[in-house]
Amino acid sequence: METIVSIKPFLAVLVSIAAVPVLLSSRSANIREGWTFVAAAAKFAIVASMLPSVLDGAEFVYTVAEVIPGAALGFRVDAMGILFALVSSFLWIVTSAYSIGYMRGLNEHSQTRYYCYFALSLSAAVGVAFAANLLTLYLFYEMLSFATYPLVTHHQDREAQSSGRKYLLYIVGTSIGLLLPAMLICYDLTGTLEFSNRGLLAGKVSKELAGLLLLMFLFGFAKAAVMPLHAWLPAAMVAPTPVSALLHAVAVVKVGVFSIVRIFTGIFGMETLSSFDLGSYVLFFASATILLGSFIALSQDGLKRLLAFSTIAQLSYVILGVGLLSTKGMIGGVIHIAMHAFGKITLFFCAGAIFIATGKKNISEMAGIGRRMPITMTAFFIAALSIIGMPPCGGFLSKWYLVLGAVEAHRSPVLLVLLFSSLLNAAYFMPIVYRAFFCRPEANPFGNEIREAPVFCVVPLVITAIISVILLFYPQPFFRLASLAAAQMTGM
Repeated sequence: METIVSIKPFLAVLVSIAAVPVLLSSRSANIREGWTFVAAAAKFAIVASMLPSVLDGAEFVYTVAEVIPGAALGFRVDAMGILFALVSSFLWIVTSAYSIGYMRGLNEHSQTRYYCYFALSLSAAVGVAFAANLLTLYLFYEMLSFATYPLVTHHQDREAQSSGRKYLLYIVGTSIGLLLPAMLICYDLTGTLEFSNRGLLAGKVSKELAGLLLLMFLFGFAKAAVMPLHAWLPAAMVAPTPVSALLHAVAVVKVGVFSIVRIFTGIFGMETLSSFDLGSYVLFFASATILLGSFIALSQDGLKRLLAFSTIAQLSYVILGVGLLSTKGMIGGVIHIAMHAFGKITLFFCAGAIFIATGKKNISEMAGIGRRMPITMTAFFIAALSIIGMPPCGGFLSKWYLVLGAVEAHRSPVLLVLLFSSLLNAAYFMPIVYRAFFCRPEANPFGNEIREAPVFCVVPLVITAIISVILLFYPQPFFRLASLAAAQMTGM
């Protein structure tokens, strides 16, 4: 494998940090938002420039400084890392456009602060994606926690402050109480924190200690919202809708599951997980989260809360795919990062557009809304199909490979979980679509006038919905990156 020493990974992280002083000094909203697009486009361009070499099997590496012996502040760009970085950097561009329509449409306060912390959050997410070792990953993971706190508490009312406290308690409390001690144990055992395709702990840990460390890492990364450490996510729905989209589709929860996958493969290694049968622990917690999250979503009337519990369930598919310890399962899990991102961000964009146009948050109030907002609700329908895992959307591809992975690993209970959970997904999404298009509102609050949200809200959700369809027929480069990542994980 070719190794390319390049500053590009570091620049991809820095570009949005560098934009913050410019955003703070911009008195004009147009200039502020223009610089946001410049920074987002520059970040995506830097990430995309590394894609051809990574597809050819190369890795980019760059060391900023050695913090402690065996653990530097360093970056490494491999197939899984660049897949996540491509998704997050591209969706920052789309979310920035959506933010203009949403924040201006509702005349939200503190918009400069909002854009600054959004930029810092994306830097942290890409820092996690390109982390070469556990120390670097931990530093950017914590940076993301504190950068997103002002976004969660944006409205600054009592509910927002309460949700913010819960957010920090879960996210920072678990990282300090579980993740940091697990890091110290790994460093004591190995003298380094560098990720290894074979696994840092391979041959250096007992089965009992390996099982304990696995649970500490699994729950220490509470951003993954694995049950029972999930309550922060529905609480965080008090944030503006673009922030909710960031939490679910672009950064926070995806950073959690990405970090867990990186730990499983780079710290434990597939051989250690298999020989100690640690995959069974992973499958149990992931399956429980998938099913319980889906059942709770069935009972929700608030649209954003329903989407929150849907995310809790959906992101555990990524963890489940790696826990299967099969090549096809890993491909399904890794590519689900991309497929879920485009589907779920569309759903949140639609929820925000509905709120701007009608002021409605509850599903029970949305009868007949499809007649007033046909573009938005058609996009919602497409995105829902992708999350369910049905053609013609890309979500079908990731779930198909997860099913194949369960068969390949001879895990019949997991196969049943995958099939049943898709039925549950349909059970909580399809009634919304039916209510929107086929039910008449009793008081007819929407009238017959077709009135969509502002164009800056509608265009982004149309783009992401179209991409959700395109990804089934043209899944490259994500599918190839997922295949390369699975090959690297299994040493094939």
